[in-house]
Amino acid sequence: MVEDEAATVRMIFERFIRIGSATLLVKELAEEGITRRGKKLDKGGLYKLLANPLYIGKAVHKGVAHDGEHEAIIDQALWDKVRAVMEVSPRTRASRTRAQTPALLKGLIFAPGGRAMTPAHTRKGGKLYRYYVTMNVIKEGPDACPVGRVPAAQVENAVIDQLRSLLRTPEVVARTWKSIRAKGKDMTEREVATTLGQLDPLWDELFPAEQARIVQLLVERVDLSPQGINISLRTDGLAQLAGELKPAKGRRAAA
Repeated sequence: MVEDEAATVRMIFERFIRIGSATLLVKELAEEGITRRGKKLDKGGLYKLLANPLYIGKAVHKGVAHDGEHEAIIDQALWDKVRAVMEVSPRTRASRTRAQTPALLKGLIFAPGGRAMTPAHTRKGGKLYRYYVTMNVIKEGPDACPVGRVPAAQVENAVIDQLRSLLRTPEVVARTWKSIRAKGKDMTEREVATTLGQLDPLWDELFPAEQARIVQLLVERVDLSPQGINISLRTDGLAQLAGELKPAKGRRAAA
């Protein structure tokens, strides 16, 4: 295997670990024109590539892997990391709770009056309870703030639901497009709408850490009140996300 092909295989292994989603990785590879033997990788082909012991220097005979005579192109540590991700079913990966990323709204969420809310937690009966709270509530009690202690999962789910909906609105699409044009980048308003719309069906397959990164990228602040939630978006973050999701031009072949 030539070095360019080996480098592409290593890149695919590394990106699978980072992304944790076969669906998203296949989509990205297709958009970047990365192929295998002249054909686009589908999910089946990707899983076959990731499970091929030839890449760690093994040869398979009658279903049993043995040390081969060829040189490995990925190390055992990288192979083991991919195995660890693949051992978790796609359904389980998709349904992982945001409890794995406790501070999803850290630095973003504010109570009435503009008071910053901080993540906190407590344990009862061996179960972890997460919430957001202002410092004056911690010092003076729940009556010190109109919203008191807010269950973290509840407010995080509400913010995510609103965020996913907002990305499909004409107002946000137009705002993002104007920001992209101001930066001198070539992207039509329709492309922006299509690109931002791609995030919603992929969201549940993203690792919690990647979900948190996107929230921090897109959200300027979240203001809570007894009446509900108001989300302020970051225009620069919207433009950056659109750039990340935009289909890449050009093609290059994989092994």
